[in-house]
Amino acid sequence: MFQKEFEDIRPYNDSEINAALNRLTNYPQFKNVLQYLYPESEHSKIINLLNNIQTIYDLQSKFMRKLVFDVVAKTSSGLSITGLEHLSPKIPYLFISNHRDIVLDSAILQAVLNENNFPTTEITFGSNLMSFPLIVDFGKANRMFKVNRSGNPREILANSKILSAYIRHVITEKKVSVWIAQRNGRTKDGNDKTEIALLKMLNMSGKKSIIENFNEMNIVPVSVSYEIEPCDAEKVRELYISLHQKYEKKPGEDIANIIKGITQPKGRIHLAFGKPVTSETLFSFSRDNFIKEFSFYIDKIIYSNYKLWTSNFIAYDLAYGNNIYSGKYTHQQKQKFLNYKNETLVKIEGNQEKLNTIFLNLYANPVKNFENSSQKSMEKKNN
Repeated sequence: MFQKEFEDIRPYNDSEINAALNRLTNYPQFKNVLQYLYPESEHSKIINLLNNIQTIYDLQSKFMRKLVFDVVAKTSSGLSITGLEHLSPKIPYLFISNHRDIVLDSAILQAVLNENNFPTTEITFGSNLMSFPLIVDFGKANRMFKVNRSGNPREILANSKILSAYIRHVITEKKVSVWIAQRNGRTKDGNDKTEIALLKMLNMSGKKSIIENFNEMNIVPVSVSYEIEPCDAEKVRELYISLHQKYEKKPGEDIANIIKGITQPKGRIHLAFGKPVTSETLFSFSRDNFIKEFSFYIDKIIYSNYKLWTSNFIAYDLAYGNNIYSGKYTHQQKQKFLNYKNETLVKIEGNQEKLNTIFLNLYANPVKNFENSSQKSMEKKNN
């Protein structure tokens, strides 16, 4: 039914890869990325490699994995991974992840899967980002498929049905995993939250009971955390402006955020795979509030697996005016964070007190969510 519509959103297949990569190597922006990551002497070798790649697998194994890990090495203090032992390379999963960086969240996951001999996934990518030829070719060559986000209510509903059908088709028929963010767009305030609309969309294409519909998708909650929040200044600025008016993106803003997310320092990074959601878990949700309870469950797993850094604990104590987590950091670490915060905020126009609150909440909310999730788990266990 949806095969024709799939053509508009699907990623490139192997027969389209070589032409796409030949276009990609001619974009000035791509050459800027090479300039940032690699010595001039390596450029022609890299371009020659890409121009001769013929399959998606070769692209990800011979180039993308190294590119992502080179970005991690150049811009972070290291990447740690947990939970991969819960997964099987033979099973296609739906990875539902929190979303902090436009490109790196899913790119790091792909590189980790590839390095550990797991098949990589197809990836959702907002249509707002696919207005630039470079991003279209780069994204679709890396198994990204388009999520149409604009339109009137009728068009949005139709697009949701197509998207739901495509995701189910990829997992149950193509036997390929999929990465999708838990919400529409990045988390700007540090408060990771699974949108009810996302789960309703996923269920649209199911032909069985709601439990069977979700069970056949092999859902795995994923948590990614950065010691230094990607594009934190831009997120704070957007939230501050949104207090007074509707935020309107400037032309080229998404591209600028992609580049900054890739190039800015990140501190330490942690990627955590949760255990696959079982039918037993799905049966535990009430029929009347199934979607709501399922969203809470995904949130709980993401919160509990989210790696909390010294930056999070310092921000929490500063935000709430206490020293509850003072044992988690040193005076020097606190001063370094304060200096970083002040240097970041002084560059943003606006009320510094309000900007300060937004900045601290961005880093403090993961601690708050972890606390609330742990407390609810204890209450449920005691009851």
